[in-house]
Amino acid sequence: MNEHVTSLVQQITASFEQLTQLDDDERMDAINQIRQALHEQSPMKDNPVDCVLWIAQEDIHANSYNPNAVAPPEMTLLEKSIEEDGYTQPVVVWQEDNGQYEIIDGFHRSLVANTPSMYGRVQGRLPVTITNADRTARVDRMASTIRHNRARGEHSTELMQTIVSELVQSGMSDKWIMQHIGMDVDELLRLKQLTGLAALFNDKEFSRSWTTTSE
Repeated sequence: MNEHVTSLVQQITASFEQLTQLDDDERMDAINQIRQALHEQSPMKDNPVDCVLWIAQEDIHANSYNPNAVAPPEMTLLEKSIEEDGYTQPVVVWQEDNGQYEIIDGFHRSLVANTPSMYGRVQGRLPVTITNADRTARVDRMASTIRHNRARGEHSTELMQTIVSELVQSGMSDKWIMQHIGMDVDELLRLKQLTGLAALFNDKEFSRSWTTTSE
């Protein structure tokens, strides 16, 4: 670390002394703002995990399209993991125009924060990263939630049918669905068939020659 960087770090950390004069809520709000300011200067700011904020739980709500379900044993293990190790992964959210936050990924992690043993420990807050600031349409949020779940191999077939149906009825083409959700043509066709809705086959451009990497 060169002298200029060392001096800069010393100046910044010296100002943190003022944080000790604030109560816990004010200190956490100030730290959130400091983190956001640092994030704006970061060469990694395109990655949401570069900025983890602690947001009040009452300002965060679940989405209505999460296709992931955690069985009771796994949920118990998740609670134990967070109780023992603390939060090692933030909840992924997007910020609404009214200042509230909708969960993209991490709903079950959010539930743990509300348990009696954890609520006080996290002071009624949740660690979050804010994603897709420039893509806030419902279909984009749904696609992001599905990508997070599918990357872990976690999703409910029944809920995926509902989501595919809503995406099609929202005007998304089969090609868009496959590209944005990481789904191949056979899986999409199978989910459409399971819905039993003939209207889902109206996309005349549907072709088995497509791949999820098509442009």
